[in-house]
Amino acid sequence: MKKIVPKSAVAASLYAVIAASQTQCPSVLVPSYSAPVVTSGWQAQLVAGGLTKPRSMVFDSTGALLVVESGKGISRHSFTDHGGTCLVPDHAHMIVEMTTLNHGLALSHDGNTLYASSAEAVFAWTYDAESGSVTGQPRTLIANMSNSDLVTRTLHMSERAPGTLIVSRGSAEADTAQTEVVTNGLSQIRAFDLTNLTDDAAPYNFMADGLVLGWGLRNSVGVAEHPLTGGIYAVENSADGVRRNGKDVHENNPGEELNFLGYLNGTATANQGRNFGYPHCFAVWQVNEIPDNEGLAIGKQFAMQENTTLRDETCAKDYVPPRLTFPAHYAPIDIKFSGSGDAAYVTFRGSFDRSSPVGYRLSSMVFDSLAGEPVAAADSSTALRDVLTNRDNSVCPDSCFRPVGLARDGQGRLWMTTDSTGEIYVLQLTGKSGDGTFVQPGGGGEHNAAAGLGAKGTTMLMGCGVAAVIGVWLAL
Repeated sequence: MKKIVPKSAVAASLYAVIAASQTQCPSVLVPSYSAPVVTSGWQAQLVAGGLTKPRSMVFDSTGALLVVESGKGISRHSFTDHGGTCLVPDHAHMIVEMTTLNHGLALSHDGNTLYASSAEAVFAWTYDAESGSVTGQPRTLIANMSNSDLVTRTLHMSERAPGTLIVSRGSAEADTAQTEVVTNGLSQIRAFDLTNLTDDAAPYNFMADGLVLGWGLRNSVGVAEHPLTGGIYAVENSADGVRRNGKDVHENNPGEELNFLGYLNGTATANQGRNFGYPHCFAVWQVNEIPDNEGLAIGKQFAMQENTTLRDETCAKDYVPPRLTFPAHYAPIDIKFSGSGDAAYVTFRGSFDRSSPVGYRLSSMVFDSLAGEPVAAADSSTALRDVLTNRDNSVCPDSCFRPVGLARDGQGRLWMTTDSTGEIYVLQLTGKSGDGTFVQPGGGGEHNAAAGLGAKGTTMLMGCGVAAVIGVWLAL
């Protein structure tokens, strides 16, 4: 994650303009809970509320923001952009009303086709960005994905391989044995070439079609593609209530995961198409909580129940370990790279299976942009850097934000949904050292976010003279 150091009058002017734009922001929303803590070098602002479980987001070609509202459909939003994080909602409407949609959202490379997912299928609509509307009935592109328990279906449209849609499907935990057969299609991430689907073609069958990028993945909700190398990464929600050789180790194990799934350009990798361990092997986070832990360390995999055929050595030999491991129960939901590929941002929705709440934050990881890999070693316990956190996790999940979806706009700003509170935040790197800034009322109007108009997308109209300077600012 790059930090801008003022070296010229241009940089100084930039900071002055941003500061001016924020003090003049005409409308600042106030969360109903304690204001979040923002790390040094960042500025954050709550810009929309009143949504119904907002999950994934994507910007269309006009700069409008499309949002999946789980159990409701897809809404389209626009803002008046005053620069920096000062965005005022000015319009919102539903473009798709479909109660089965629950998480996934993507746009085609040309922006003319909208994709969204239910627990059963991936759908497509013809989309007109200028009018902000879809035409016709949804077409089913990928089917046969229903299962109990973990039902979100993440969608990622590849930038490096236009027309290739990556789809993640979780486990049916009531019957984990199904996960052990790759043709069942559970706990997998697959890639589908949509350019091969003619208008009259039958939908792809998730269980039989597509390229298997990885399996043995309990619930990899967040999927992203490194902007320089095209490497595919996924963040994994690991299991709850885990026991090791009969002892409860669930408080601090297993760790959540960042997994590398190879590339879409035909480059062979050792990981692609392989099994990542679920439901037998899990990543270590806290070694001393695990009995019989000889040889174990952060990021290595342990067997839930060692026996004559499954041991820790089996996990190491037969399954792919995570590239990085995160604290147990953080619940990673989305991952987005910076435009330069030197950082990745991850939302952690937070725990429910732990005595003391953990997670509930937006964090970053430093990447080697040329190699397309994390800088931290696989056994690191300090790979994450917090960007936005709750002041007191003890009040979570009832009285705090729970981060879910991420999106980057044309100005390099980072947008984040929080589904439990129905809100959207905007964050921007300022490059300033010292405390981060959470924008609150002062020199502008005050609104309660819970009663505010639903989130609006960005119209890239930059007031207060910011546009001229922002253009040379930083590529997130």
